Amino acid sequence: MICLRFGKGLHRCHFGQDTLSLARLGAMVTGVDLSDVAIAEARGLTEELGLSAEFICSDVYDLAEHLERQFDIVFTSYGAIGWLPDLDRWARLVRHFLKPGGRLVLVEFHPVVWMFDERFQEIKYPYFNQGPIHESSTGTYADTTSAIEHQDIGWNHPLSEVLGNLITQGFSIRHFQEYDYSPYGCFETVTKVAERKYRIPHLGDKIPLLYSVVAE
Repeated sequence: MICLRFGKGLHRCHFGQDTLSLARLGAMVTGVDLSDVAIAEARGLTEELGLSAEFICSDVYDLAEHLERQFDIVFTSYGAIGWLPDLDRWARLVRHFLKPGGRLVLVEFHPVVWMFDERFQEIKYPYFNQGPIHESSTGTYADTTSAIEHQDIGWNHPLSEVLGNLITQGFSIRHFQEYDYSPYGCFETVTKVAERKYRIPHLGDKIPLLYSVVAE
């Protein structure tokens, strides 16, 4: 999770690139990640770049035990909520850390994306969240040619689950939009169609790849 608005902010950060980008814009930012290795890298980058940002190593569901402040903005970006099994707890956590009038800014890969197999040839998984999805894969998103083998466990959260849990927690949806491109060439089959715009070649603009939400 990430958070900011040229004031104070909170972020699910990995090794801190988004968090430090916000810090460069003048934000007072706090980044959170489960990995102690990622947090150590984020702190090293912060020092190397001469920036100011706070990083906390914590399971996001346990964050209230490690952080007492509230923030103007909570920002959650690409590929975050798919690792979370319970979006009701997530929505309650977001509300807990926002000041009155604060905003959640969410940009995520569309749940339609996660219905397909790796090469987008067939529908392999349900759109609706029916429990954990177990996958075996080789490589990483940073290096798709890596020989690293790993087991992934994730959850596909339909839009109704995301928006429904936010509404249940008292949020007003101020913005919602879907997009027919990805800002990254992060899928096995992808073509760059414009600057920071990538699509699945044989699907083109026929499916959504991203969505964004602002909730207050």
